Amino acid sequence: MTPSSTMLAALLPLITDLTHDLPDELRYQRLLDTLRQLLPCDAVALLRLDQEALVPLAVQGLSDDTLGRRFLVSGQPRLRAILDAPHGIRFPADCDLPDPYDGLVQAGSGQLAVHDCMGCALRIGEQPWGVLTLDALQADRFSDDDLQLLHTFASLAAATVAASSRLKALSRSIEEERRRADAYRLAAAPTSQRLLGYSTAFREMMAAIDLVAASDLTVLIMGETGVGKELVARQLHAQSQRADKVLVSVNCAALPENLVESELFGHVRGAFSGAVSDRSGKFAMADGGTLFLDEIGELPLTIQAKLLRVLQGGQLQRIGSDREHRTDIRLIAATNRDLAEEVRAGRFRADLYHRLSVFPLRVPPLRERQRDVLTLAGTFIEQNRRRMGLRGLRLSAAAEQALLAHSWPGNVRELEHLVARAVLRAMGRCSRAEIVTLSSTDLDIATPGVLPAHAAGLPPAHPAPAAPMPLRTAVDLFQKQLIQATLQQQGGNLAATARALGMDRANLARLANRLGMTAKGQRDAGE
Repeated sequence: MTPSSTMLAALLPLITDLTHDLPDELRYQRLLDTLRQLLPCDAVALLRLDQEALVPLAVQGLSDDTLGRRFLVSGQPRLRAILDAPHGIRFPADCDLPDPYDGLVQAGSGQLAVHDCMGCALRIGEQPWGVLTLDALQADRFSDDDLQLLHTFASLAAATVAASSRLKALSRSIEEERRRADAYRLAAAPTSQRLLGYSTAFREMMAAIDLVAASDLTVLIMGETGVGKELVARQLHAQSQRADKVLVSVNCAALPENLVESELFGHVRGAFSGAVSDRSGKFAMADGGTLFLDEIGELPLTIQAKLLRVLQGGQLQRIGSDREHRTDIRLIAATNRDLAEEVRAGRFRADLYHRLSVFPLRVPPLRERQRDVLTLAGTFIEQNRRRMGLRGLRLSAAAEQALLAHSWPGNVRELEHLVARAVLRAMGRCSRAEIVTLSSTDLDIATPGVLPAHAAGLPPAHPAPAAPMPLRTAVDLFQKQLIQATLQQQGGNLAATARALGMDRANLARLANRLGMTAKGQRDAGE
C-alpha cells in the first residue's frame, strides 16, 4: 500500500464522521486515534482556546487528571508559540522552554527527558480555536515531512470541530445559543469554579440541567454536603432565559431566626428595633432574575408558611408595611436533607415541599462518579500549582490509586481540601523549581469508615452500632456528640461553641433543640 493510500485509509473514517452527529468526546478521541496512526507518538492532546486558557478536550498518553487542568497561555510559552505560528511548529530537543506536560506523560517519570515535540494551531475562519500537540520520548522522532503532515491534518481537524459546532447549532435556537455562551463565560471566569465530569452519573445530571434550565420551573436540588449544589444552581441560571439578569444566593442555614423574614422579604424604617432605614429583601433584589435558597431545609416553620404564600401569589409584604409588592423570580432551592422524611417528622411543611419539588434534581455524590475523581483532582492540582508558583505538580501512581479507592464522604469539597493539604505537605520536602509529585502519604486518606488524622478536635470515635440504623439517625447522633464535646471544651459557652463550629449562635441553638439537647449548663458570652 502506497503512503498516499495509507493516509486515505486512515482519514476516510474521520471524513465520514463529519456527516454524523457524534458526542464530542467520541469525535475528538477518533480524531486523536487517526493522528496517531499517521504520526506515531507517545502522547497527543487536543486543547480548546477558552479566553486566556487552553482546556484539554481529549488526550492520549497523558495522565487522566490532565483533563481537569487549564493551561494559561501567558504561563506556557510553548503553547503560546504554537498558537501564534501560522503553520505547525517543532521544538528542538535542546529547547529550554518549559513543557506544559512535564510530569504528565504516562510513559515518563518526573521531568520529561530529551524528547521530540511539535504542535499546530487549529483555526476556524481566521480565528484560533485551539491546538493539537504531539510528544515523543525519542529524540528526533519527527521530521519536516511529519510537520507538514500535521499542518495538513490540522485543516481536517478544524473542519471536524467546525462540523460538530454546526450540527449542534441546527438543534438549538439563537436564544438558546446565546444562553449557552453566557453559561460558558460564567464557567470560565477566573474566580468561578465549573461543573466538570465525564461519568455516566454526571452526564445524566447535566442532561437534566439542559432539560429544565430554559423553563421557569422551580427546581429542588438535592444532594449531600460538598457535591456542588451551588454550582448546579449557577449553571441552571446561566442556561435560563434570565441569564442576563441577577442571580441572588441565600444560605438559609446562616440566617439568624429573628432576621430571616427581614432578609428574605425586607422591612421598612421603624418596623423593629434597629430598623433605621427601609431595606429591600432578597426577593426584591432578585426581581426579574433567579433566587437561589440554599439549605432551605433549615428554615423555621413560621418562615416556611410566609415563603409559601409568596410563591403561591407572587406577592410579598415587607415587615412593617401594609403594601404588597409583586415579584417575578425563578426559584431554585437546595438541601442536603431528605425533605420527604422531614415532612413526615413534622419539621417541614408538606405544601411547601410540593411547591418546591416541581422538578427535583439530584446531584450524585462523588463515590458514584469514580471516573471523575482524577479529572477533578487535576483541576485542583492545577489551581494549587498556580497559587503556589510551582513549576510542575503531579500525582504518583500510588496517589492516583488512593484517590480512586477512597469513598469520599465529604464529596468534591473534601477532594478540593485534601489536594490543598497534600500540596503543602509535598512542598515541605521539595523545591519550587522541581516537578513536585504528590504521594499517597501526602494525601493522608484514611481507610473507609475512619476519619483521617487531620480531623482534629472531633469527639472520640465511637464503635459502629451492632445493628444498622437509618442514616438520618446516625447523622443526628454524630451532631449531638460533636456539639456536646465542643460545648464542654468551651466551658458551656454557647456563642463560643457556635464560633468553633463555624455556625451562627441562633442556628446552633435551634439545631440543639431539634436534637433534644438540654440547655442546662449552656450560657452566652458575657455571662
